[in-house]
Amino acid sequence: MEQLLAQYAANPLQTRGRNHVESPPVARSEFQRDRDRVIHSAAFRRLVYKTQVFVNHEGDLYRTRLTHSLEVAQIARTIARAMRLNEDLVEAISLSHDLGHTPFGHAGQDSLNTRMRNYGGFEHNMQSLRVVEVLENRYADFKGLNLTFETREGILKHCSLKNAATLGKLGMRFIKRHQPSLEAQLANIADEIAYNNHDVDDGLRSGLINLEQLTNIPFFCEQLEWVRSSYPNISKTQTNHEIVRRMINVSITDLLNTSQRTVDRIDPSSVDEVRALEEPLIGFSEPFVEGQLAVKRFLNEALYRHPRVQRMTEKATEVVTSLFDAFIEKYDRMPDEHAQLAHQSHKETGIPGGARIVADYIAGMTDRFALQTYEKL
Repeated sequence: MEQLLAQYAANPLQTRGRNHVESPPVARSEFQRDRDRVIHSAAFRRLVYKTQVFVNHEGDLYRTRLTHSLEVAQIARTIARAMRLNEDLVEAISLSHDLGHTPFGHAGQDSLNTRMRNYGGFEHNMQSLRVVEVLENRYADFKGLNLTFETREGILKHCSLKNAATLGKLGMRFIKRHQPSLEAQLANIADEIAYNNHDVDDGLRSGLINLEQLTNIPFFCEQLEWVRSSYPNISKTQTNHEIVRRMINVSITDLLNTSQRTVDRIDPSSVDEVRALEEPLIGFSEPFVEGQLAVKRFLNEALYRHPRVQRMTEKATEVVTSLFDAFIEKYDRMPDEHAQLAHQSHKETGIPGGARIVADYIAGMTDRFALQTYEKL
């Protein structure tokens, strides 16, 4: 397989390695091993009960973090294959990029960050890295999943300079303003394609937004007109699906064509040459970027700020804030394992140490478990 990869693709035979040295995998590559470890992790299983926009019990058909991660992986792999990038690596990154997300989506993250402001803050990308490096407790030889540098590099989509300074080689690109591998860049934008288009899908399905509202967006309107002229007698559900399907296809096509032209023009000779660049090579065309921004603005105003979503956001804020306050006041309100870790960390580094364990515990909760725990407290 390595012979089929482009010269600038990440090669599993030339990985920068793992934090703990292991014997080479049998019958699979280093990046396949990463993917498999992510799939078998407890944090990955919990994603099925963590939501994107809607709280988990709102309905069975809305996206969860798990289905979103699978959709990101599908989009990223499609483009990776066409560009001769490493499919296994983009899959490993795509499946692991949301492992650190809190319950209740961005509302939960914002609430936890507010409560952790005096104790180092909370970034879900940093938490995803913490999950795979420390919190997963499956192996006798090391903490975490011991993933390759390349997968961990891709997980860290954003990072503050303060946190980057604590990460050694992994954080240097944020300090030097360099780029990650093309696989990491691709997984990043595949994430954007997935959540933009699927939030439109979930918004239409829920009735919180409608086709008439979306006609003000040229990118959407173009797909709507094509679907209506090509299939005048299909149902509303089929219309919605066809539009979203076409939006995803157009997004992938623009990203693939634009990125390949950019890569061909720069012609990097290796993945390290890609990393040394100041600008990413994977991206949309300029006209398409404007179209995507219009979709984001619409979702922000019409869906994320919809009164029903706002009520869920307020409830999420109340739940996460109350849980944090209760646990930071008395660590023993958490299960024994977490309580002991919090006491030990508090003894070693003071309140910030205990607070980090509290944040770990809450971030690992599913929507349902967070609500149940809140009610019990």
